[in-house]
Amino acid sequence: MNNQTRKLKVIGLAREVESPENPGGLEKRVALTPKDVKPLVKKGLNVFVESGAGDGVGFSDSEYISSGAIIENSEEIYRNKDMVVKFKGPPLDKIKHMSQGTILFCMAHFRSFPERAKLLEKQLINVIAMEEILESPKYISDEIIKSKRFVEDTLSAQKIKYSDMHIGFLGYGPQMVGGIRRAGNRAPKSMSVYQDSIEAKELKNFGESAVYFYDSRVFKNVQLILDLKEKKCQLFDLKEYESQGIDKIVRDYRETHPPFEFGGRKIQCLHETGMAGARYGFQLYLDKSDSIINNGSEVKASVLGYGNVGMGAIHECYLQGVREIKVLGRTHTTEGTIENLIKNSNVIINGAEQSPELRGKNFLIKNKYLGETIKPGSVVVDLVGGSATNRSPVESIIECTYMTNPYFEVEKVYFTALWGWPMMGMMRESCVRYSGQIKDVLIGEEKLINGILNLAPGVKKALVCGPF
Repeated sequence: MNNQTRKLKVIGLAREVESPENPGGLEKRVALTPKDVKPLVKKGLNVFVESGAGDGVGFSDSEYISSGAIIENSEEIYRNKDMVVKFKGPPLDKIKHMSQGTILFCMAHFRSFPERAKLLEKQLINVIAMEEILESPKYISDEIIKSKRFVEDTLSAQKIKYSDMHIGFLGYGPQMVGGIRRAGNRAPKSMSVYQDSIEAKELKNFGESAVYFYDSRVFKNVQLILDLKEKKCQLFDLKEYESQGIDKIVRDYRETHPPFEFGGRKIQCLHETGMAGARYGFQLYLDKSDSIINNGSEVKASVLGYGNVGMGAIHECYLQGVREIKVLGRTHTTEGTIENLIKNSNVIINGAEQSPELRGKNFLIKNKYLGETIKPGSVVVDLVGGSATNRSPVESIIECTYMTNPYFEVEKVYFTALWGWPMMGMMRESCVRYSGQIKDVLIGEEKLINGILNLAPGVKKALVCGPF
C-alpha cells in the first residue's frame, strides 16, 4: 500500500483501550463521533469503526452504522487501512497489525513514549501527531486584538518602567484575555487577576506604580474604583478605550501585522484542560486541608503561564472565587523571584510550557522549595505533563498521573499531573469538540485525506514519523 501518492479511501476508527498512556483503559473518548463520521462517508471515504468505540461517551454502534460506517472487531480495525484514527496512541501489540505506509493519526506524544516510537518507525508507519498540528496561518480574533491594543497602548504611555509596575486586572472575562497576555509579555514586577468583589483593603499595591485594568460594562464594583483613585492608582477602562474608535484600531492592527505562518494548536481543548486541572486542584486541596475551608474564596492561588492552558486555569480560579490570582510570567519563574510569589499559595498551577531542550534541565518548581516556600498541605497541579524522557517543569513530577491514581505526595505536598485533564468531568464534551476539529483537518481546509505528500503546512509539522 502506498499512501504517499494517492488520496486516502479506507479509514479505521479504533477504540480506546489500555495503552501506555491509558492504564486501566479509563480513557473512553472516541476520536470521531457519528455526527462527524457522516460527512467523511459523504466524501467517499470507507469508514470502519471498532465495535464499542463510542460506548464510553454515549455513542452506540447503531449510530455509527446510521452515519454510514461499517463496524469491525478489534482484530481487524488496524488491518488494511490507509489511515487509523485514534484519540490516544495504540497499544504496542496492535502496531504489528498495521501495514507499512499506513497513517496513524492520534495524540502521539512521540517523545514521551520512546518504545512505541521505535516500534512505529520499525513498522514504517507514518505518524501524524494531533497535538502537533498548528493553525496556518495564525488567527487572532478581534476581541483579542482589542484587549491587546488597549493594554499595549496604555502601558507604552506610562513614564515608569515595566519592571516597576504592579499590574492588576479587575474581574475576568474573555474580553481581557489578550490584555493579560500582553501585560505579562511586558514583564511587570507583579501581575494579578482580582475577583470583582475585591475590596481596597485586600490589595497591597497603590500609587503610580499600581496599574489596574477593567471593563466598566461588566465590572460594577464602583466603590473599589473610587478607593483606588483616591490612593493615586492608575485605572484604565476598556469601554472608554473602545469608544475612541476601536474598529479603526483593529483594522490598522491587521494591516500592519500580517499573520504569522503558524499559530496555536489546531486540535485542542487547552482552555478546558486548564479549567479541569485547576478544578481538581481545588477539590484536592479542600479534601486534604486540615483547616476548615468552605470554598475557593479562602484559597490563595498562583498560575504559572498565561497561554491557552494557563488562561483556562485562571478562568477556573476566578470561578472558584479566588480573591487574588497571581499570574507568573517568564521573569517571575526564575529562581530567587518565584519563591516570594508562590510562598503563601495553597494551590500552585503550572501552565508554563518549555522547549524540548529545556525539559529535564530547567525546573520551575523545584524540590528544594518544598517545606519552606511550598507549605505542607499545598497542592501543585501540572497542566503540561511529560514523562521520564520528556520531563515536566515541576521537578517532583517524573511521569504524568492517571485517573487510576491521580495524585501523589512528596513531603506532605500533593502533586497531580493527570494525562488528559478534560477526562475529569468533561469527557463527552471534550470528545465532541476534539471530533469536530479532527473532522475539519481530515476534509476541511487542511484536507489530510489527500495523503502524505500533500500535507498542508500546519499538518506537515505534525508528521513525527515518516514519510514512508
